[in-house]
Amino acid sequence: MVRAFDWRDGERLIRFGRGVAAEAVEALGGPGYLLLTTSRAGAVLPAVAEAAAGVHLVAAGTVPGLAAAALAEAGSAGDGRIVALGGGRVIDVAKAVAAARGGDARALAIPTTLSGAEMTRVHRHATGVAEGTPRVRCALVLCDPELAASQPRDELAASALNALGHAVESPCTVAANPVATLAAREAARLLAGAFEDEEPDRDALALGALLAGYALDSTGYGLHHVMAQTLVRRGLAGHGQANAVLLPHTIPALARRCPEQVSEDAAATASRLLAVARARVAATDAEIDASVEEAAARPQLAATPPVAEREELRAIYAAALSAQ
Repeated sequence: MVRAFDWRDGERLIRFGRGVAAEAVEALGGPGYLLLTTSRAGAVLPAVAEAAAGVHLVAAGTVPGLAAAALAEAGSAGDGRIVALGGGRVIDVAKAVAAARGGDARALAIPTTLSGAEMTRVHRHATGVAEGTPRVRCALVLCDPELAASQPRDELAASALNALGHAVESPCTVAANPVATLAAREAARLLAGAFEDEEPDRDALALGALLAGYALDSTGYGLHHVMAQTLVRRGLAGHGQANAVLLPHTIPALARRCPEQVSEDAAATASRLLAVARARVAATDAEIDASVEEAAARPQLAATPPVAEREELRAIYAAALSAQ
């Protein structure tokens, strides 16, 4: 079991350890916040829902529309604290709502997956919010491994692949730095070893995802995440699925660009976790072509030079996606 800790990082506080979720209401500053969650996640911590001034259930979909819906339905509820209890989609919506509200609005997160969204300022804005509006990261993160790594084994493996993607890509970007690289390497070690036994090491997974998210927040993302996000935005896959099926194929592309930063066994590790996840994403040739065009237009590809050309993007998608 990983030792519990409090981590003060600039304007935010990260609390990690088993049992921190049980003290969530007090840690969040008491009742009176707006809670964004899902039916499944909200049922896990009923006390957090009971202490909320308003509760908004985040549906399936993409962040701009979901954040706009949250703002329309409950955006003015509470005292400026926007609490996310859920996975990456819920947390990104909370960050988008806080960014749209501005002023003293703050996003706070209790993650229920290994998405790492609680550690980054990466999020899309709500529909109608100007692109130049400053993005936010969570002012408080309560990461309880019993909750953050609570998914069933196959879903947990897919979520771990998402986190591993953060750890592998972070040292390969033009903004890579020694601190983020150290965090990314430790994250990769924790994530890779967590499925060696039949029962996953959920403490290692939760900490690995936390560190991987920290690394990506520091360095930004490139080829792998552009390709995965494109599948999600086009409605072809969920976030975890997209990262899971692509990572064994994007790792070699990153290794060609930064051979000194990508371990020789990284792709094999990703393939091993993909077998546990049993994830599969199907796409037609037309859907692959459309995804290539959308991904090729993303400026973030320049963060992992040389910029991937359409031929390389198409080859990766074709190798990762099953034909319909």
